[in-house]
Amino acid sequence: MKKEKKTKTKQKMTAPKRSMLFKSILLVAIAVIVCFLVVPLFKSLKFGLDLQGGFEILYQVSPVDGSKMTKEKLNSTYKSLLKRIDTLGVSEPEIILEGDDKIRVKLAGITNQEEARNTLSTVATLTFRDSEDNLLMTSDVLKAGGAKLTTDSNGRPAVSLAVSDRDTFYKVTNAVKDYENNVIVIWLDYNEMTDSYANESSLCGSSESNCISAATVSEGFASDVIIQGNFTEDEATELVDLINSGSLPCKLTEISSKTVGASFGDATLTMTMYAGIVGVIAIIILLIAIYNFAGVISAVSILLYTLFVFASFWLIGGVLTLPGIAALILGIGMAVDANVLTYSRIREELRKGRSLDTAYKNGSKASFTAILDANLTTLLVAIIMFYFGESSVKGFATMLIINIIVTMFTMVFITRVLMKMFVKTKFFDDKLNFFIGIKDDSVKVKEKKTLYNYLGLSKFFAAFSLVIILSSVVMFTFKGMNLGIDFKAGSDITLATTELSEKELNLALDELKLDKSSIDISNSETNILINDQLNKDQIAEVENYFLEKYDTSADIGVVSNAVKQDLIKNAIFSILISLIGIIIYISIRFKFSYGISSVICLIHDVFMMIACIVLFRVEVNSMFIAAILAIIGYSINNTIVTFDRVRENIKKKDKDIFSKEEIKEIVNISIKETLSRSIYTSLTTLLPVIALLVMGSKEILTFNMAMIVGLIAGTYSSLMMAGYIFVFFASKNKQNKKKKKISEKSEKTIIGIND
Repeated sequence: MKKEKKTKTKQKMTAPKRSMLFKSILLVAIAVIVCFLVVPLFKSLKFGLDLQGGFEILYQVSPVDGSKMTKEKLNSTYKSLLKRIDTLGVSEPEIILEGDDKIRVKLAGITNQEEARNTLSTVATLTFRDSEDNLLMTSDVLKAGGAKLTTDSNGRPAVSLAVSDRDTFYKVTNAVKDYENNVIVIWLDYNEMTDSYANESSLCGSSESNCISAATVSEGFASDVIIQGNFTEDEATELVDLINSGSLPCKLTEISSKTVGASFGDATLTMTMYAGIVGVIAIIILLIAIYNFAGVISAVSILLYTLFVFASFWLIGGVLTLPGIAALILGIGMAVDANVLTYSRIREELRKGRSLDTAYKNGSKASFTAILDANLTTLLVAIIMFYFGESSVKGFATMLIINIIVTMFTMVFITRVLMKMFVKTKFFDDKLNFFIGIKDDSVKVKEKKTLYNYLGLSKFFAAFSLVIILSSVVMFTFKGMNLGIDFKAGSDITLATTELSEKELNLALDELKLDKSSIDISNSETNILINDQLNKDQIAEVENYFLEKYDTSADIGVVSNAVKQDLIKNAIFSILISLIGIIIYISIRFKFSYGISSVICLIHDVFMMIACIVLFRVEVNSMFIAAILAIIGYSINNTIVTFDRVRENIKKKDKDIFSKEEIKEIVNISIKETLSRSIYTSLTTLLPVIALLVMGSKEILTFNMAMIVGLIAGTYSSLMMAGYIFVFFASKNKQNKKKKKISEKSEKTIIGIND
């Protein structure tokens, strides 16, 4: 009997081990499958021009007849450009409408950039004019893409134009029939300075003139139009293509451009991906070191997170750019925060003597509110970035939005499913240190009688920040900011060499007759900033000059004053809207005193980022704005987690009115309880950013520098300063409301939290 009992006991003891072994194999299998899927999925993504070479042009769109710009005209121009690009054979072009009158064209992987530039810059605007060159109609009256190859009455090649606005066409032709010289002249790319029907009537229809047809009008009509002349079939076909791809009532003015050689793109992609891999590995090592087996679960979740982000980006047809990769790597660090919050709560429950199963349930439930609020505020900022941002900022925002959505699914739902799966095995019930890195598995930890006064450190951190900010003001007064091409306007020339001396570069600029602003020779390339806004011919000249004389390629970017002004306006507006949105959200979810305290800390973080950028003379570009907005979204995470704990601890007191000392104690306790979590989260976010800084591309140097400063400033402001500011505002608010009650009922200073 005893032997049978012993056998049964042995079987009971091995059941958790079997379950643990089976589920561990499943976990490893998931990790292996994900690793095999991630690489091919990544390679199947569409890459932006900064990762594979190509060029980008920003056009100002304006109606040729001086009328008001409309969305319809902008969309027509968009469709026209798309047709032109089709003739270039570019498989994945990006044509982005920006604002009310701009179109950005990105052509990644283009081989013949000069041909593409010429094709895009050929406006091909069709207009109908009288014999004295007065504008009668624009191509608004024609059907988009309605030009077709046909033949005239003699069987010769001709072009047919389909009329859409027959009423306007009839009114115009009916009026022209009564003119002394009743001729309608069709012009392609009419130039007021050089073109005239009086001088070119004999050349009309030939390749030597922009006049392509002149027809006598004897009566008003509203039928389709036939353009006939001495066309060969090839000439007529080319004219059809030109009209269909550019017969618009709008003209395109190039206001900025950027050329990226394939070698630049390949090097950038390689450096950034290596940095990303190193950053992710560092996060995984840190998590396993802190949380042991739970860290392994997080590692698998990170792999799944990366796979799902790539899959989501692939499904929406997104184009992965350098800022997008930066957002992805940053997002991994931020996503881990969801796990850290949950694990911290589970540890707290275990220290209270709860069983592992109960601690898991309570910890998961308690952490969800903070995770949801933190991610929703970051999502709010990301949406603002996407709506108001342009180019690189919009690309960063797109990836950030995907990151947040995938975080909620992977790092919250899937991680908890995996964790529950192992908790249910009962294998870890007596192995809490192995499972989640907690040594005390049964005895409730007694709180120390003396609580450290974290709020007392606020003045030291505030003094430190004040010194940094004032120092930057002094530096700014004497040297200003190191403004990049995005904020300064002009042209940025990046050479794929460091062998040229500054003297040789100055001589080259003199020969090219360019006005130098600055020269920076780094470890792998040379960056030259000039005040001139180069046009397409000058860009080609500069590229050929350095290629022929020094055998080096040039990556050239051009930004006009119009772009600079729009960028500054959008940046300021985006930041203000973000701060207002956060105040409103937190005021609804918490209270106004929480919201205003959070925003003051966010403003502090932004000032610290700007101050350090000024002090270290880091170039300020559009990615700096993305960094500021990202820190606004990220830093609020830390603040919300702290305030969520303050709110929870206040509810535990089961009363509405507190003395000032009582609320200080609650805030200090809340800081103590969230301190380790905030440090761990900041570390997991800092690791990939540091990897990007050390190993990544120069193009995101500003972003990485700003992020590191923002992360550090955001951590100590959320922990040490936000609570102090909150106590101040909560106290003032309630003192005003309870002034009479204080004198009547109590001599204590009364602070109401539930306003």
